[in-house]
Amino acid sequence: MKKILCLLLSAVMMLSLASCNAGKKGASDKAFKPSMDTSASGNIKIGGGYENFEALEAEFERFNVYYPNVKLVYTKIDDYNNMIGTVLNGNDAPDIYVNYSWMYGREQYKASIDHAENLADPSLGLDLKCIRSNIILKTDDGTLPMVPVFANTYGMLVNQTLFEKEGLKVPTTYKDLVKVCSAFREKGYKNPLMGFTKKETTSIFTLTVYPFFCESVANNAEAVKKLNSLDASAGEYMRPSLEKIKQFTSDGCFDINSCNEIENNYDAVIMRFFKGDVPMMTCSGDTVSGTKKRESRSEEFIANPFKYTFVPVPFSDEGAVFLDMPNLQFSVNKDSKNLKMANEFMRFLITQRELSEMAQNKGLVSPTKDLSFNSMYAAFGKIPEKRIFSPEVIGITDDAVIQLRQASYRVATGQMTIDEAVASYGKLEQ
Repeated sequence: MKKILCLLLSAVMMLSLASCNAGKKGASDKAFKPSMDTSASGNIKIGGGYENFEALEAEFERFNVYYPNVKLVYTKIDDYNNMIGTVLNGNDAPDIYVNYSWMYGREQYKASIDHAENLADPSLGLDLKCIRSNIILKTDDGTLPMVPVFANTYGMLVNQTLFEKEGLKVPTTYKDLVKVCSAFREKGYKNPLMGFTKKETTSIFTLTVYPFFCESVANNAEAVKKLNSLDASAGEYMRPSLEKIKQFTSDGCFDINSCNEIENNYDAVIMRFFKGDVPMMTCSGDTVSGTKKRESRSEEFIANPFKYTFVPVPFSDEGAVFLDMPNLQFSVNKDSKNLKMANEFMRFLITQRELSEMAQNKGLVSPTKDLSFNSMYAAFGKIPEKRIFSPEVIGITDDAVIQLRQASYRVATGQMTIDEAVASYGKLEQ
């Protein structure tokens, strides 16, 4: 009787998954079909740096509908970035592990690339076409050591309820942004737009100007080369961005003194937004992922809940830029003792349906082409392809980004003039 009940439950789960996903706009029409004996047993170990990974564990349960005898376990590795190489070279190496594109080319992270299977191998059957091409990052020899399972971007949380109440539309150009901020101020809102300002990293200035900067150098290989080598003359390539950030600070969209009261760019940003009196709050997708869990911690939000979403910051009169960045990527350990089953799980996971499901559960941006699945990030899916840029594809390195962050922060806060910041390129310390 128990066995019959288990079989019936499994059948119901499979039908439920199929019907739910069939109704989701943009979900793949291709249902997953096991390629191995579904009675096969084994253990799949996935290693990463997250303390917990409920979204991935939900995928384990969905995979077990097809392979009930396969045990999948997520394991947190302490000091992940420094220890993953050692773990991969040890006897208890994970079968699948978190990887990052910025590790490529750095000697201390060589093991994370060397142990990675080439996921571009067509025999593996991964549905790579469902992922946005600009965040599928192959190595110099054309192999694909990792695939993105989450993406990240910069933008602003928008209190939709306030916009509806005041009869205003969410801005899509910089001119619209200035007009909307002015309209909110006239209606008595002290802070139409807010963001973290205490440090240059992911400050309101970095979040707004970095996408603009990437667009300005995207098709200039010589500029990128000079910027990355910290050539002093490359400071001129920052000038348009610094002029824009200077304009931003003088257009009255935000009050820096109020922004300075926000203690950090994650929890404090969210809790300040949940007070309900701020129409727009700049942040990253990482910050957005923490909103749902904090709704119940905000007395103001509990008392007066409101609708909100996440949209790109329109920092140009041509429209907003979608700065598309891989957030978390998975690699398969090519030396895994369970390689076939590890690849089968990846084949199950790397689809429009499962990646969208996992991203929504985690609260992060899906790496898939269709973003209509999650209303929180749907606005980014409407950005035309010509205005979508990936720093990795452009080739901008961390060294160059640090200089931009420092320069824009110092110009915005009055510590430097634009000319001084331009002349200091390559010398600005983090």
